[in-house]
Amino acid sequence: MGRFTNSIVVFFERWMPDAFVVAVGLSALTFVLAITTAGATPVETITAWGDGFWNLLTFTSQVVLTLLLGYALAYTPPMQRALKKAAGTVKSARGAYLTVAFISCGTALFSWALGLVAGAVMARTVGAVARDRGIAVHYPLLVACAYAGIVIWHQGLSASIGLAIATPGHFLENSIGIVTTSQTLFTAWNIVTALVILLTLPFVMAYLRPQDSACRPLPASVAAEDENAAIEDVDTARDTPASKLENSKALNYLFVLVGVVFLFIEFVQRGNGLNLNLLNFTFLVIGVALSRSPIHYLALIVNAAKVVGPFLLQYPFYAGIAGMMADTGLARMVVDLFVQISTAETLPITTFFSGAILNLFIPSGGGQWVVQGPIAMQSAIELGADVPLTAMAVSFGDQWTNLIQPLIAIPVLAIAGLHVRDIMGYCAVALLYTGPIFIVSLLIKIYM
Repeated sequence: MGRFTNSIVVFFERWMPDAFVVAVGLSALTFVLAITTAGATPVETITAWGDGFWNLLTFTSQVVLTLLLGYALAYTPPMQRALKKAAGTVKSARGAYLTVAFISCGTALFSWALGLVAGAVMARTVGAVARDRGIAVHYPLLVACAYAGIVIWHQGLSASIGLAIATPGHFLENSIGIVTTSQTLFTAWNIVTALVILLTLPFVMAYLRPQDSACRPLPASVAAEDENAAIEDVDTARDTPASKLENSKALNYLFVLVGVVFLFIEFVQRGNGLNLNLLNFTFLVIGVALSRSPIHYLALIVNAAKVVGPFLLQYPFYAGIAGMMADTGLARMVVDLFVQISTAETLPITTFFSGAILNLFIPSGGGQWVVQGPIAMQSAIELGADVPLTAMAVSFGDQWTNLIQPLIAIPVLAIAGLHVRDIMGYCAVALLYTGPIFIVSLLIKIYM
């Protein structure tokens, strides 16, 4: 097993380019396939690419704010003390991997964005503690553990597909009606599947640890960044009205009070569930509450800004890929290819694989559902397949190949200070482990 894992890790370290280069390469591949396979002209394909390039700006902004606000929250003094105390319980390399992986998987079931931020920050903190204590921890594997939770996010409370089809007025309501979460996310079958991965994947990741002599500790450059990021003191020397206002904790209290009232209205009175906007607002309220003053919180945000650049650059390229695949009919060809060989019993399995492939080109659960959902649901109706199960099969496929999708890993990598090639080998092993679990789970549900 060690030799097998090492061969995969070496392969990705040698051949995996930067995530931005992957985005450009996938754009070029999609362009060629749209012309040679889907029959689109070069002009039509370029037009589809350009029309789609800016289609996901709202989502991009939401994720950027999640990174900024989550990162700033992690470096408030109380949160730093809490993280270091939690990391201080780690006494061995195995314990380090297990701790980070469990946190990543557990928080991902509440929110995929929270899972990415919490896992990455915890990996960085545990890596620093291990480095200080002389515990031989392989930092790239630790960061891979932080990313591992993304493989079950679509089975949790932020599942875009499961929540979408349970919402009155969704775009497929005329064909499939309202599919409640009691038929998808909150079935015993889905919960058990998620728990199997949650309770076993951390041990698989810990088992992949290399020998102590081959371990790469937390880089000194990352440790230095931590020292600069945890801003403890803000200049209060100037005795001016402006300076006093900037350093007034009272303004923090006022904002937090209003923010808490609004969150109460959203969650309790309106009964809204957790979404990216509410998650970001919650991060903001807690971050302001734990910071020393408005100017102190602003300084934390400025320090956090360095992690968002790669994401801002790459997401429009994937939006362009989605545009090419949707407008040229290439995405439909991929889904139809699997549907044509399906029966009522096998459709969830083939849908799982088509969803996994499409996710590499359209790494957005909601965006992929817009393209694949109508075809998958119509096929389920025509074949007499289980509609909720087919929808979950799309979710399974989408989240499965997230493990090797560089774009989704960018937030974790930006916070952790690594390149995608450093962790992708370990993520590929996690992919090989979780794939059979999803397939067996679907087969059990089909024939139970």
